[in-house]
Amino acid sequence: MTAAGRQRREAVRRQAAGLFEQKIKPLEVAQRLRGSWKSAYQWHQLWRDGGVRALASRGPGGSRCRLSQRCLEKLAACLEQGPAAHGWAEDQVWTAARVATLIGRKFHVSYSVSGATRLMHRIGFSPQVPARRVAERDEQAVTVWKEATWAEVKEHGRPAEGTSASRTRQASPAGRPKDAPGAGAAAPRS
Repeated sequence: MTAAGRQRREAVRRQAAGLFEQKIKPLEVAQRLRGSWKSAYQWHQLWRDGGVRALASRGPGGSRCRLSQRCLEKLAACLEQGPAAHGWAEDQVWTAARVATLIGRKFHVSYSVSGATRLMHRIGFSPQVPARRVAERDEQAVTVWKEATWAEVKEHGRPAEGTSASRTRQASPAGRPKDAPGAGAAAPRS
């Protein structure tokens, strides 16, 4: 949540505390503040137990970052250098798994792949997915094949005016020949 969102939520809670002090019921507080009745009852319980201070925000949820601000700056500098500078020479792509490995090597802190992804977004980077290609791929041969062979293989279908389409419907049992399969199964109604 953004800082502005936290400030709005804090202001609503202060308003709720003011209304509770005026002996207004939680359902009416929810209506006035355009909030849910469940939230209003929770706020009322907190206010009753601890006053206005109990409604104050405790800050953003979740666990704290295990890297200091200085370490985050160092990590950003490492990411700027590129993967080749840190031992990944096959391509110039920072994957989340590589960043998690880099964090472990440089800072001796273990991060999951999803945690490394969130950390990268936090410092302004995004993980990339490497293109999976066969090592023996011959780009020149692929280009020649696309230009010559594909043009021959890709031929046009039949012209549309020579075909027709219509719904079919099952013939009535009365119209079947007497010796046709299933002809005796359904006798016509009389």
